[in-house]
Amino acid sequence: MTRTARRMGAWAVGVWAVVLIALLSALPIRLSAQGTEVERGKAVYEKWCAQCHGEKGDGEGPAAHAMLPRPRDFTRALYQVRTTASGELPTDADILNAINEGLAGTTMPGWKTRLSAQDRQALVAYIKTFSSFFEGASPQALDFGKAPGGGAEAIRIGRLMYDSIGCQKCHGSAGRGDGKSTAELDDDFGNPMVAADLTQNWLFDHGGSVENIYRTLRSGFDGTPMPSFSDLIDQKFLTEQELWHLAQYVRSLSPEEEPSVRDVVVAARVEGGVPTAPDDSAWAGVDDYWFPLVGQIIRKPRLFTPTVTSVRVQAVHNGDSLALRLVWHDPSESPDPRWLVYAQKMLNALSVDEAPPPRAQLWPDQVAVQFPRKIPQGMDRPYFLMGTGTEPVYQWRWRSEPRHAEEGTARGLDRWEPQPAANQELGAQAVYDRGEWRLVLTRALATSDTTNDLQFAAGRAIPMTFFAWDGSSGESGARAAISTWYFLALAQPTPARVYVAPFVAIALTLGLGLWMVRRANDGQGGRGNRI
Repeated sequence: MTRTARRMGAWAVGVWAVVLIALLSALPIRLSAQGTEVERGKAVYEKWCAQCHGEKGDGEGPAAHAMLPRPRDFTRALYQVRTTASGELPTDADILNAINEGLAGTTMPGWKTRLSAQDRQALVAYIKTFSSFFEGASPQALDFGKAPGGGAEAIRIGRLMYDSIGCQKCHGSAGRGDGKSTAELDDDFGNPMVAADLTQNWLFDHGGSVENIYRTLRSGFDGTPMPSFSDLIDQKFLTEQELWHLAQYVRSLSPEEEPSVRDVVVAARVEGGVPTAPDDSAWAGVDDYWFPLVGQIIRKPRLFTPTVTSVRVQAVHNGDSLALRLVWHDPSESPDPRWLVYAQKMLNALSVDEAPPPRAQLWPDQVAVQFPRKIPQGMDRPYFLMGTGTEPVYQWRWRSEPRHAEEGTARGLDRWEPQPAANQELGAQAVYDRGEWRLVLTRALATSDTTNDLQFAAGRAIPMTFFAWDGSSGESGARAAISTWYFLALAQPTPARVYVAPFVAIALTLGLGLWMVRRANDGQGGRGNRI
């Protein structure tokens, strides 16, 4: 070996030694950094996540048994919201997205504005330590492509796909979650669940855009009856484009924009009689108002997961009578014996205040509209949870079996006093149609019972709140969906002067203009005579 070769060899060994030392010295630093991230994630998890997901990540936190769907059991590594194939682990980006945005329609909130980026990324690292399946795994997201053009033809094809692959069996023909199989649905752990209401895309776990719906169709919701339809594409039962059209059809079932709350329901003034039927064409031109409902969790027995999550309200009056139209979604027309098993499962799963859980009965669906007994001055209102013994509230209550409505006084959740039959003046008509109740309640603005009945008056802000019960989910009594106080305002008739005043103003303006033109012409004539 030449001297030059020996020098080159020594130089190469030296270089490799330097590289090796650098690698060996960097390795503990990298491992230390990873360990620090996991430790940071653990601290964040124990502070913000363990109450639901449990200290061991098994979904058995102190609050878990009041929630449906149950909090995720991280030890099983079974994730619903993913961009990976069915049965595969989620990517880090999938887990981070769930942390950032939360899961709509569940109790999982978004943490993007509550935790720093470093804390959220550290949570991803720590959550993965609960399952050995993540060790050495590199999950890959599916290639979803891009949505084809939409339009009426795409939606038509999407509807054909909806029917041909059996979506209506769970989600119903109108997409309201009332399919024939809904009462029999459980997740893989035996917890009761219902099919999603496809007309409320703002509650979709994976997001409500066409792209997000398509991802759900491709990946499915592991651990639930919602399958992946990628297999149907592989089997050439349908094409990717047809599945995209299905996603476009599902998106078309929801409004363009998520509804927003407006605090005051304005009852429009109409001429003639008020509409009393839920499907009267007169309602088509009446503005509607959307109000969210939440479970009653103040008094026992509490309801953390109500079936009815919102109600739409329309109102009109003619100066003599008021008509309120309420629309809400409910997957069953209660009472229905087919739902008894489901109702018992719901009571078993959510009756955190009662041991043993109550026995399911054939309860009806119900709704209540609540007012104060007198229109208050200013912003004073009774206690929203059905008043108190010293400050009761006036309510309209309707039930599906027997189908009727009645007026009465509530002095708390467990004190309901219907008025005598001779004093009942509330009219009601209801229709149940494919997962949707439509109800119209009518009453004269003024009644003879000025002590117990609210006397409606135009031009006043009248407090109003709502309650709903789904009998097939075991809801009755205090187990109810509720709202806070909103307001009803009866539009006042437009005074004649509002119509006359513009014409008077036009006439005066025209007269003044003609007078000024005439004066100007006279002035010009006078100047001409002087020249």
